[in-house]
Amino acid sequence: MTIYFAEGSATTDLSTEDIRAALKKTFDAISIPKKALILPPDYSRLPSRSGEITALTHELLGDRITDIMPALGTHDPMSDAQIADMFPGVPRNLFREHRWRDDVVTLGHVPADFVGEVTEGLYPKPWPAQVNQMLRDGGHDLIFSIGQVVPHEVIGMANYNKNVFVGTGGKDGINESHFLSAVYGMERTMGQANTPLRKILNYAQDKFCQDMPLLYALTVIEEDHANQRLITRGLFIGDDHETFFTAAKLSYEVNFTHLDKAPKHVVAYLDPKEFTTTWLGNKSIYRTRMAIATGGRLTVLAPAVKRFGEDKQIDVLIRKYGYRTTPEVMKAFEENEDLAANPSAAAHLIHGSSEGRFEIVYGAGQLTREEVEGVGYQYGDIDSLMKQYPPEELVDGWNPDRGDGPFYFVRNPALGLWEAPAAERQ
Repeated sequence: MTIYFAEGSATTDLSTEDIRAALKKTFDAISIPKKALILPPDYSRLPSRSGEITALTHELLGDRITDIMPALGTHDPMSDAQIADMFPGVPRNLFREHRWRDDVVTLGHVPADFVGEVTEGLYPKPWPAQVNQMLRDGGHDLIFSIGQVVPHEVIGMANYNKNVFVGTGGKDGINESHFLSAVYGMERTMGQANTPLRKILNYAQDKFCQDMPLLYALTVIEEDHANQRLITRGLFIGDDHETFFTAAKLSYEVNFTHLDKAPKHVVAYLDPKEFTTTWLGNKSIYRTRMAIATGGRLTVLAPAVKRFGEDKQIDVLIRKYGYRTTPEVMKAFEENEDLAANPSAAAHLIHGSSEGRFEIVYGAGQLTREEVEGVGYQYGDIDSLMKQYPPEELVDGWNPDRGDGPFYFVRNPALGLWEAPAAERQ
C-alpha cells in the first residue's frame, strides 16, 4: 500500500502545473495501465478540481482511458452541458452513467457484529458492499477515483472509498449507509475522519476489493474569501487509508470554521449553477446547524432550487413526510412502508431539520409557498431576499444589520463546516 504523492498545508497553493506533475510522477511510478476507468464526482462537486484532474489524466493516459463514470450516487445524471463544463476537452463518448437502482453487484457484507461494534450497538445489522458492476467486471487494470475531502454530514469527511461504495453504490448500500449514520448522530459525525461509516467502508475495501486496482486522488480546497477564489491546499494520491487520513487532517484545518459566538441569524447562498434541489442545497442546513443559536434563524438564498429530491421516488417521499424532527421521522419510518423502504430518504429528512431549535426560511426560487411550507420550512420570497441580502455585496462571515440585525454569511456551504461552542448555541 503506497502514497505516491502527498503535498499540502494551510498555506499551499497548487497550480495546474503542480497537479500535472503530481499525476505524471504517479503514473511513472505505477505500471502504465492498458485499460483505465476514471471515477470523478459529479457536477455537485464542481469546486473539487476533479474535472480538471480528470482532463489532465486524459491528457497523460490518452486512449488508455476507456471509461469515465461520474460517481452519481442518487444524483441526477450529468447533462452534456455539465460534462463539457466540468471536463473540458475530454471526449463525451467516454462517459458512462451510473444507475444506482440497476447497475450494481454486491461484493459481500460487512458483518453485523462489526457494524454493531462501530455504531456502539445502535445499528447491529450487516451492511451490503455494493458497487457498479463495471468496477468488478470491466477488466480494467486501473480504477482511478478522484475527489475532494471536505466535511460531510453522512460520513464525517467526504470522498475516498465513499466515492466507490456510495458514488457507484446500489440502493441497499446507499440506503443503509445514510440511515445508520443518521441513527448514530450527525453532530457526532460531521468533520470527523474515523467515523462508524468510514470504518465500515474501510472494512469493505480491505475485505472485498483486493482484486480491484483502486487508486485515489484527493484534493483539499479552501475558499479565499478576500479574493473570492478557490485555493487547492493539498493533493494526496495513493491506494491506502493513510492517503485519506492525511488529506482529512488538512481538511479539518482549512475547511472547519470555529466561531467564538453563535450567530442568531445565518444567511447561506446556493449558487444556481450548482444547486437545483434541496437534496443538495440542504448543505446550507447540515453545515451550519452546529453554529446557529437556539431560537435563531437560517435564511437560505436558493434562486435555482426547483425540486426536493434528485431521485423522483425520493422527491415524492420528501414532499409527503417533510423535514421533521428526528422522533417524528423515526415514527414515520416505523409506521410507513414507503419510507421504510428508502432509509436514505429518512436520513435526509433528519439531516434537513433544525430539530425545532431554530427557524429555517427557505427562499427557493422555483418552488411555491405551498411546496416549501408543505415540507416544514418557512417560505421566503426569493426576490425580496436577494434584494435584502445581495450576495455580491456581502462579505463571508459577519455582516452589519440589513433590517434584521447583524448576520453571518456563508457564500458556499458545500466547502466547509461551521461550529460554535455548544454553550453559546443554547
